[in-house]
Amino acid sequence: MYKRVLLKLSGEAMAGDKKTGIDAEFVDLIAEKVVKMANMGIQVGIVTGGGNFWRGKNGYKMESTTSDYMGMLATILNSLAIKDALVSKGVNAVVETSIIMTQIAEPYTKRDMERHFAEGAVVIFGGGTGHPFFSTDTAAALRAAEMHADVILVAKTIDGVYSADPKLDPNAVKYTEITYDEVLSKNLKVMDAASIAICRDNNIPLSVFALQDAENIVRAANGENIGTIVK
Repeated sequence: MYKRVLLKLSGEAMAGDKKTGIDAEFVDLIAEKVVKMANMGIQVGIVTGGGNFWRGKNGYKMESTTSDYMGMLATILNSLAIKDALVSKGVNAVVETSIIMTQIAEPYTKRDMERHFAEGAVVIFGGGTGHPFFSTDTAAALRAAEMHADVILVAKTIDGVYSADPKLDPNAVKYTEITYDEVLSKNLKVMDAASIAICRDNNIPLSVFALQDAENIVRAANGENIGTIVK
């Protein structure tokens, strides 16, 4: 069982079957699994994407930095939703953001993050890296490195890493285990190249699995390889 994990959720996961916005019932289900991990003594950090509200590429003819900042704000909406679901279950949860907005969240610092972990809180990192041109994948890898996470739990809509998109290629092969360099050389769409490089340089494995069954979060945190391990 891992002792400290970073859970990376896509924005699409936050939308559930609704495909857009926030599916409160599904977020509540995810929160149940995070509570289960916390009760097992696992320290949990969370990074979420914002694609259920906004993606940078949605900003047609928009200046790219403006579009990216809108995406960062979308991740903060998701972070607050997760925090609310956790607090409603009696778990101490804190949102720390890379963009300062003290009325609704704390500004991120490593010192405060460590204090919250020591107090038994789940720490949710909102706002991505706080800079345009970087994805929430990169933010997840960066925060995982800063918190010395044992693993990044990458919850996706498919059940692991494949040689090609299994939705498009029926001959796509699923990997049980693969190296960072293979992911980069084969251009496999696990996380973006910058985040894979950060994980490789800091020796942080990725456990990639399907979120279709929310209990997979707990299984992965227990060290089960239920999809693909990148290391």
